Amino acid sequence: METGEHQLAEQRRPAPPVFQSPTQVNSVTSGNASLLDPLELEALALNMDASLRVHARHHFFTWTQGLLQNLLKHELLICALRNAEPMSFHVDSFATSPAEPAPFSDMFRQDMSVVPHLIKTWEDNYFQPVVCETGNGSAFAGSTLARELSRIGANVVLAHGTYDVFGRLASFFTFACRSGTIGPRQTYLAELIVPFLHLAWVRTQINRPAESAGASSPGARLLTSREQEILKWIHVGKSNIEIGTILAISPLTVKNHVQKILRKLNVQNRTQAVGKALALRILSI
Repeated sequence: METGEHQLAEQRRPAPPVFQSPTQVNSVTSGNASLLDPLELEALALNMDASLRVHARHHFFTWTQGLLQNLLKHELLICALRNAEPMSFHVDSFATSPAEPAPFSDMFRQDMSVVPHLIKTWEDNYFQPVVCETGNGSAFAGSTLARELSRIGANVVLAHGTYDVFGRLASFFTFACRSGTIGPRQTYLAELIVPFLHLAWVRTQINRPAESAGASSPGARLLTSREQEILKWIHVGKSNIEIGTILAISPLTVKNHVQKILRKLNVQNRTQAVGKALALRILSI
């Protein structure tokens, strides 16, 4: 008898509302920890731990473009912190791909197509991560931001944010990725890691040290002027071939300089070299 009453009550229970997202934008309900295998859970724990040691922009760059790439592979990360006005943001971008990230920050602020749809979908669906196709054939292919993302090979974005105590957008993080790299696992991982991204990035804004214009850096003496020049082009994502073309030297000569830079800075790869150079103020932001 009780079983029959229980089944009747279940039949009368209203179905949950179905959210209809805007064209080409899909809100993705996160799964659970069963989506992750032991290696992914370990990588998640390592990234959470690494985020707690971020206190400056170069720490954030090294983390997001290094260890975090093992968790959420992306070509570009755009971080937006809401200012006083509703759709006004402080924006910064990070990338190790052959692209200058700074222009993407301006394009994000000025975009009137992709960004508003992402944010509205995220808010309307109770702050769940959003996946959006931005490549050719999508509804947003005509926007400057989408075109530039496609140019660096990123045709899909995964976006998630944080909100304040009043339920208003506080920060918004957009991972620009290659097609076929975003699925339920990545969506779930974004939901877990974005609060750590938010806290780490906010700390870099609060603790950014004041730098005197024109002040010389002791770290600059570690590298020759040519090595500093090459490191500057590495910082903006240029390959050895591109640097060689710019400086009118062979790619092999560039490679030799890069190896010297890595040895002098005591790092393993180009990403770490950029992070170390920012820390030593050999490079400026």
